[in-house]
Formats: sequence, C-alpha cells, structure tokens
Amino acid sequence: MPLVNTKELFKKAYDGGYAIGAFNCNNMEIVQAITEAAKECNSPVILQVSAGARKYAKACYLRHMVEAAVEDTNLPIVLHLDHGADFEICKDCIDGGFTSVMIDASSKSFEENIAITKKVVEYAHAHKPYVTVEAELGTLAGIEDDVKVEHGNESYTKPEQVEEFVKRTGVDSLAIAIGTSHGAYKFKPEQCTRNEDGVLVPPPLRFDILEEVSKRLPGFPIVLHGSSSVNQEYVKIINAHGGKLVDAVGVPEQQLRKAASMAVCKINIDSDLRLAMTAGIREHMENHPDHFDPRQYVGDGRAYVKELVKHKIVDVLGSNDKL
Repeated sequence: MPLVNTKELFKKAYDGGYAIGAFNCNNMEIVQAITEAAKECNSPVILQVSAGARKYAKACYLRHMVEAAVEDTNLPIVLHLDHGADFEICKDCIDGGFTSVMIDASSKSFEENIAITKKVVEYAHAHKPYVTVEAELGTLAGIEDDVKVEHGNESYTKPEQVEEFVKRTGVDSLAIAIGTSHGAYKFKPEQCTRNEDGVLVPPPLRFDILEEVSKRLPGFPIVLHGSSSVNQEYVKIINAHGGKLVDAVGVPEQQLRKAASMAVCKINIDSDLRLAMTAGIREHMENHPDHFDPRQYVGDGRAYVKELVKHKIVDVLGSNDKL
C-alpha cells in the first residue's frame, strides 16, 4: 500500500464520529512505536513532520522511514508537513513525496492568509498524486519547534470567517483555535485551578466555537493542534528519575474525545510522545547505570511511546478498528 492523503480518511472519520491521530515523528523509534500501535489497534494514522524534525533528521530520512513503516504494517499512513511556514517549504515537501501539507499563515492578515493558502492549494491539488492541504485560522499560544506565540497573544478562531476562507482557498481541512496550546506548559498557573492533588486544571475548550464552525461548514473536517494531555504518570516518572517538570499540564482527554465525536477529524499529538520517550529513557538510565547501549534505553522509551499511542487511539481518538 502506498502513502495516502487525508481526503477519504477524513470523510470516514467525520461520518464515524472519531478523529485520526496526527503524531509528530523525529526518529526511527518514534515512527516504529506509532505505527506498531496503530497496526495492533487497526487504526489509520498520520505521521507528521515539523520544522524541528526536518532540521534534526532531514525530510528525506523521515520520508523513507515512514515508507518503511507502510511496508512493515500495510497501514493507510499519511505523511504530513506540520506548520509549513511558507509556499516554498510546502512545495519542497510536496515534490519530496509528502501526501499532505499544512500551510500556516495564521499569523498573517486574513487576506494574506487566504492568498498564501490558495497558492499552496493550487500547487498541491495539481500535483500527481493529489496532495491535501490543511490551513489555520486563529493562533494557539505556546511553543512547538519554530512556532512560538506568547500567552496573551493567542486568538480564537472567528466562526464568521471560516466559510469565506474555505471557499476562497479550496483548502481540504481547517485547524481552528478553541483553547488548545502547544508544548508541555500549555497554560499559565493563573489560567487554571488546582485539583485535590495540586495538579493544575486548565480552562475548558471553547466548544461553542467548534459548534458554530461546524454549522457553517457542515461535513468539513476540522483539526485541533496543541492537543497533548501531558500525562501526569509520565511527568511523575520523569521527575522521580532526575527530571524537573513543574506545573506541566495539558488538554483533558475527555474534552478531546468530545471534540473527536463532533467535527474534529485530526488531533495533533507531539508533547505526549516526548514525555513518554523521556520517561522511559530516564527510568532505564537510573535503574541500569551500567548500560551504555542506546538500543536498551531508547528501546524502553519506544515501549512507552507505543503504550501511549495505543491509549490515545482507543480511549481518546476512537479510531481503533476503523480500517
């Protein structure tokens, strides 16, 4: 089976009331963990590559690793560019074998966002094979590789803009801002309350915006970025083995499951993978100070990532047994 784009996968997800996980990958072990989990859960999956991943591993290495995962699992896998900064980066990835790209001109004016997005869409849709395009309206706070938005400078998506944006650009899916955030420190303490264990509880997502967008774009796939939940078990493991993550908190999983049952067809997960990998490595290194073989400690990190992805597919996304 070749790499696929998102078009048919999103149609099935929308109609079925589930979302497909878009997991960021940076190395071989993360690709293996994600795709082995998806295989065991009979789930489609999106592997996405950020600017930081392209700098770290190079796009060609990542593409060949994802193609190897297709060969190994025979799954429908999308290779997606995450947060493409401009037309040239999107074009390079389209020409290089990516089957889906995101053009992120959300920091520009509405008209500039439309113009840049339309240019990418026209190139991607004319490509053989057809490449799908995601764009964004609204901005998320937080940090993810080269994407940095200070808290207080984020902006919710304006539902009254979405119809015009989609019509004029021809985009295939739309990322909206309803209160998710990038990174492991998604919310400032003053934005949150604390539960009985002293863990920060973030403000709820703006489902009113999602519902209004859905009414204006019936049947159209919506995307949520910055949707890691910052699993506190992995935070505890990291801190118990020399780490220092204080007040790291993410988006509650029950809210993401609700979004997946609505119009959201793609949920982006990155920080949770990093936490799982780091937890496995830190735990292994402290428990086995005599080990120096990367296959040993990175292997434990890979096992935690696989465990996490299976949980996300079954309990959050609802994409298991949807092949």
